[in-house]
Amino acid sequence: MNATRALLLAATCLVPVLLPPDVQAQTRNPPRRGAAAQQPAANGYVSQIDVQGNQRIEADTIRSYMLLQPGDAFDADRLDRSLRTLFATGLFRDVKLSRQGDRILVQVQENPIVNRVAFEGNSKLSDDTLRPEVQLRPRAVFTPATAQADRQRLLELYARRGRFAARVEPKVIELDQNRVDVVFEITENDAALISRINFVGNEAFSDSRLKEIVSSREAAWYRPFSSSDTYEPERLNFDRELLRRYYQRQGYADVEVTGAAAELAPDRSGFFVTYTLREGPRYRVGEVAINSSLRNVTGERLRPVLEIYSGDWYDGDAVERMTQALIDEANLAGAPFVEVEPRITRNRDAKTIDIAFEVREGPRQYVERIDINGNTRTQDRVIRREFRLAEGDAFNAAQMRRSRQRIRDLGYFNDVQITPVPGSSPDRVNLNTTVSERATGEISIGGGYSTDSGALADFGIRERNILGTGVDARANTTLAQRRSQVDLSVTDPSFLDRNLSVGADVFYIVRNLRDYSGYEERRAGFSLRAGYEFNERLRQSWAYTLSRRNVFNVREGASIYIEEQKGVTLLSQVGQTLTYDTRDSRLDPREGYVLRLGTDFAGLGGDVSYVRLRLDGSYYIPFERWLGDPDYVLALSASAGHLATYGSKRERIIDRFFLGGENLRGFAVAGAGPRDVSTDDALGGRTIWTQTTEMRFPLPLPSELGLLGRAFVDVGSLSGSSSGTNVVDDSAPRVGAGVGLSWRSPFGLINIDLAQALVKKSYDETQVFRFGFGTRF
Repeated sequence: MNATRALLLAATCLVPVLLPPDVQAQTRNPPRRGAAAQQPAANGYVSQIDVQGNQRIEADTIRSYMLLQPGDAFDADRLDRSLRTLFATGLFRDVKLSRQGDRILVQVQENPIVNRVAFEGNSKLSDDTLRPEVQLRPRAVFTPATAQADRQRLLELYARRGRFAARVEPKVIELDQNRVDVVFEITENDAALISRINFVGNEAFSDSRLKEIVSSREAAWYRPFSSSDTYEPERLNFDRELLRRYYQRQGYADVEVTGAAAELAPDRSGFFVTYTLREGPRYRVGEVAINSSLRNVTGERLRPVLEIYSGDWYDGDAVERMTQALIDEANLAGAPFVEVEPRITRNRDAKTIDIAFEVREGPRQYVERIDINGNTRTQDRVIRREFRLAEGDAFNAAQMRRSRQRIRDLGYFNDVQITPVPGSSPDRVNLNTTVSERATGEISIGGGYSTDSGALADFGIRERNILGTGVDARANTTLAQRRSQVDLSVTDPSFLDRNLSVGADVFYIVRNLRDYSGYEERRAGFSLRAGYEFNERLRQSWAYTLSRRNVFNVREGASIYIEEQKGVTLLSQVGQTLTYDTRDSRLDPREGYVLRLGTDFAGLGGDVSYVRLRLDGSYYIPFERWLGDPDYVLALSASAGHLATYGSKRERIIDRFFLGGENLRGFAVAGAGPRDVSTDDALGGRTIWTQTTEMRFPLPLPSELGLLGRAFVDVGSLSGSSSGTNVVDDSAPRVGAGVGLSWRSPFGLINIDLAQALVKKSYDETQVFRFGFGTRF
């Protein structure tokens, strides 16, 4: 009996301990009757969560955000945190939580759905430019916070374009079914351009000179198509690098550009940009040494490529160029794996810098694979044939750069990047080539005026990369007062993927020479062309031409030597041109030279038989090293030609050379050389030579205007016409000199020349003013 009582007592004591803590608490403090109604926030359990006001969002989704769930004890802190969590979702514009007995009532008012996002008042930036900047999208949830964030992003976008006074206001238009249209009302205002550029700490160079170096420009009326006068923070960092490199090119090896700051005017109308510099001393080049550890390439073997000499002002860019030139020369000398490190030693007391180029063997690497990406249209083979490297070759950085330049020169791509990446082993490298395609078809409509042809109109259509094969085809028509022409042409620059360019032309040309020689001429025919490259600089082209020529509409009273030329002739001609070209650019050369030797042989059938030789060349000398501006260039040009007949067939006037106009300024077209003085008709000649010395220089005007000046002296001679009564044929040189102006205007290139004939004959025709204008749009 006692044992049974003891067991019951022990069980009674252990039961509360084994119960859950909440039950233990209730056991210790049982609620009084009516306590839940008197203290609802402190006691009780959640039996259910009711949701009201939701339209799109499921009730269970809303309940999932609650920190209190059915079965939990009521807790005011957790209830408050649930309220904040629901607001944080961004789904609701208003949320209310209340307790209804043992239930929680959640009353929500959902944020509206965006029906449409629009922009009003924008003209400088299009909707397509603005739309990616905003987060609000159709069918997205609208919140005032998102609208304000979008407003701020639009303001930042306008600020990057220099429009710091722009205003953006989001307007909300409420629609039915809890939808809204969001309209960003924009007031763009004028751009805050750069009002003034200042330099602090510059002593060696004036402010005006340094303003030409930086890419930022002060606002001016003549910059309507330029954005260089718009303030952009990123551009200031670029300007700092431009200033540093310029000073280093001039010998200031210790230069520091310590700051670049922009201050917005109080009225937000413009910026004041200030660059702070510490120039340091100017150094000359001391000793220049080449220390080569290559087995078969000595320093003396490499020295001829150096263009840095003791006593010159130090040039940081030249050191970089010579480093690469030494690598290229060592590669050509049979060392494919080369590293060159320039070691610079400053002698601050003597203000000299010793330069030692350390040439040593680099890591051995071979091209494992060439990958090409981004060519959605151009075929792989068109790109691969421009590579100067092949898979399995020793990796050569110079050849890689040359390959990139050749691919760019195709004109098929906006950008070309070749990146070497590690291959399957340490001695292997893959060349990842990424290209960005560009449109290669064009339709051109143009007009203009030239002294030679008069007013002209031009229409052309061209596709330079047919079906991605690299084949170039074009059709062009020119109508002018004194010249009309129709051309059809097709060219495959790499026929059968070989070093062979083939093409064909069909042409029809009418020229009115009545003012010069008293006749008009018409040519119609075709030519077949082929060309190939011996190396990067030397190439040769061949052409066969079959042309029907007609001299007609001879002016009444023209020279008898013109009258006898009247009629139709058939020309069957084979020609070749051998070209050696070292110029840095074919379009705007500033350095290097080009030589051309042309030979034409007529007489393989047809009505005329002759051999015509032509030799011409140009040599460009940059003066940037001495004058500090790349636009200072001395151009020396010369040409010579001779026409020799054979057999019983005489040459025709349309095969002869003419002197004056473009090849001898100061004289009219065909204004110098053999002439029938009784009729004043130019007869042309068989032997010609010309020489031009031209100095090109920048004008003391802002570079954005695109104006360049020229000063020139032209010398030339023409002789060897038909002998006869009233014919004068004097081979004495003629000389013309003058100045010119070239303007790369927004409407096209405009050339103006003022020249004076200094040495001439009494019967020569002179021309003081020459004007040429042309454009395409």
